[in-house]
Amino acid sequence: MSSHIMPTYGRLPVTFARGDGAWLWDTDGKRYLDALSGIAVCSLGHAHPAVHRAICKQSETLLHTSNVYGIAVQETLASKLAELSGMDNVFFCNSGAEANEAAIKIARKYGHSLGIDVPRIIVMEKSFHGRTLATLSATGNPKVQQGFEPLVEGFIRVPYNDVAAIERALVDNDGVVAILVEPVQGEGGVNVPAADYLNRIRAICDQHNLLMMLDEIQTGVGRTGKFLAFQHNGILPDVVTLAKALGNGVPIGACLARGKAAEVLTAGNHGSTFGGNLLACSAALAVLETLEQENLIAKAEKQGRAIHAALSEGLSDVPGIVDIRHKGMMIGIELDRPCGELVSMALKQGLLINVTNEKTIRLLPPLIFDDAQIELLTATLSGLIKDYTAQDVTL
Repeated sequence: MSSHIMPTYGRLPVTFARGDGAWLWDTDGKRYLDALSGIAVCSLGHAHPAVHRAICKQSETLLHTSNVYGIAVQETLASKLAELSGMDNVFFCNSGAEANEAAIKIARKYGHSLGIDVPRIIVMEKSFHGRTLATLSATGNPKVQQGFEPLVEGFIRVPYNDVAAIERALVDNDGVVAILVEPVQGEGGVNVPAADYLNRIRAICDQHNLLMMLDEIQTGVGRTGKFLAFQHNGILPDVVTLAKALGNGVPIGACLARGKAAEVLTAGNHGSTFGGNLLACSAALAVLETLEQENLIAKAEKQGRAIHAALSEGLSDVPGIVDIRHKGMMIGIELDRPCGELVSMALKQGLLINVTNEKTIRLLPPLIFDDAQIELLTATLSGLIKDYTAQDVTL
């Protein structure tokens, strides 16, 4: 069968027909345990009744009007996000890349307000911020940038989890106005920095009058055991971006700002046709309400520890394991060799996982995962990894 879809994805040979909680069924009726959540999107699982009700109810009245007019549910969602985050205001869009675009525009306009002709943003190696030209340029992965040059200028790259490198970059470069960083690098290999990393970046930003901008597109909305990952550190950034889990599958992104950053963009500076429409905001409100009602953020902390402990025990005697990292329900198992084949091997056993940065198995289970599902996930995956590492693989 020929496809008229542009070949931008290396798709696995499966198509899903329906889902329920942490389970998916393909078109042949085979069941799969979803330990990926659509890459950190469906944190409430599939076909969650609260999200279903919100979408149906909103679709009976209005889906979209335009940001030319007031949107009551958007105001409600913005107020809720401000309450949960400690930020002052929100720009709504449709994706994480768009949220990061808004953050980049805030940083540049902030720089120009200070009289800086060429504002620059410090970003990190192995980072991922999106695939638009600006966010691709900010991303620290040469492989995904290849073929799209010339990239957008104005980004200074330093190693992740290296505060001294940030300080050197400030000495060596003029016009730095912001630091953009992920609290935990997802695409880069589930890299968890030192406990005080964000605190030290906050101090540098305060010292040099820079904007601290956090990309929480993968870490946010409860994934790490706090609503936002920076809340583990007791700090507040100037800008934080969200998407993925905010709509549990309904496309929505958000750029939140505070203090001086919240005053940068004014009418006519930025916009989005679909950003913050009634359907997306209704779904997002249902997600936030469900997280609170079902105490899922605290559960993410507990279940993430349980997954990490079970994998650490199950793989303790496997020589090919380099490290097992986690922050809440964001888990990475780094091997000493490329392990992309494990994705297909797991698929055959009815388990959905991901491999990122070539050698790291990434797990992003729904926050609703129960103990039996944790046991099934960790036992199945431990067995697969043992079998894989026992093979005569050329390193």
